[in-house]
Amino acid sequence: MSDSRAKKYLRLKGLIGKEFLQIWRDPSSLSIAFVLPVFLLLLFGYGVSLDAKRVPVGWVIEKATPETTSFTAAFQQSEYFRSVYFADMAAAERAVLTREIMAIIRLRADFSSQLFKQNSPAIQVIVDGVDANTARLISGYVQGAWNEWLSHLAALRGTALSQPVIAEHRIWYNSAVLSKDFLVPGLIAVIMTLTGALLTAMVMAREWERGTLEAMIATPVTMGEVLLGKLIPYYLLGMGGMLLSIAMAVFLFGVPLRGSLWVLLLTGTLFLLVALGMGLLISIVSRNQFVAGQAAIITTFLPAFILSGFIFDITSMPAAIQALTYLIGARYFVTILQTVFLAGDLWPVIVPNALALSVMAVVFFALIAKKAPKRLE
Repeated sequence: MSDSRAKKYLRLKGLIGKEFLQIWRDPSSLSIAFVLPVFLLLLFGYGVSLDAKRVPVGWVIEKATPETTSFTAAFQQSEYFRSVYFADMAAAERAVLTREIMAIIRLRADFSSQLFKQNSPAIQVIVDGVDANTARLISGYVQGAWNEWLSHLAALRGTALSQPVIAEHRIWYNSAVLSKDFLVPGLIAVIMTLTGALLTAMVMAREWERGTLEAMIATPVTMGEVLLGKLIPYYLLGMGGMLLSIAMAVFLFGVPLRGSLWVLLLTGTLFLLVALGMGLLISIVSRNQFVAGQAAIITTFLPAFILSGFIFDITSMPAAIQALTYLIGARYFVTILQTVFLAGDLWPVIVPNALALSVMAVVFFALIAKKAPKRLE
């Protein structure tokens, strides 16, 4: 190794050691890297659910028959419903208004006689539509339970079910339809955005505020070495947080990892480079810790949370917002995470999204090279 390369190595080693020492002295950095992922995963894994379970449903049975008893029993055995019985529709409607129940199932007096007649409504279902997502889930659950019960009853009676088409449902990749199985993998992208963008958004701004960057520029240390000295420690922190998140997802929440760990680590590196690049660019431009922190939250964390497909389906968004999501790096990584965890190594999905992340990383680091100060002003 030549003297110049040895000196560069020693300078870079010193800068990395200085940054690790700064991280060790700043508990907030370690908290964001390791404590915050644990908190968010516990919160979303246990506290946030998009599944509608134990939904209170009101029953109004105008005439009790063996068929009504059989039908209500099918609901009582379901984990999705909690049955509440009312004497009449007026009482059930009051319960909906006070949010005691979220739906009413009314079995008319002629329920048993109208069961297998075409174009004859045997039941009436009224759903509280204040929460539109839950209302859709309840409607789907009731329709599914109704169809299944009718099919079972027809088989017992030895009669044909008078439906033009009988749908046979198969759910791939998440057969239990558990929201945590796609929320937890997607959350890893949000966590890495916080670790990568928010922490690095503060580092260069901190150097500007303290006046230490001018001192470093006056030394033989090059700006490239300064930037590498900032990036490498936070890259290691980010990957450590990612490994912790993957371990919690698999071993604590039981999310299946059907793909390869090395694919997650490789694509995670690409995404972390994007997040680090965004944070470092914000830090260089803003030169103020408060402004850098606010800018990082607005331009990285909130888009990653809202526009990445982590919770909200991108295809249901307006066309203009869908176009905007292509500028969000988390969109690509969320797709990769959910695919690798739930479906496996599907290269037609992984490769295009990984290429998009690579392009974004190149663009951000090109902008950093252009905006980074080369000399004292």
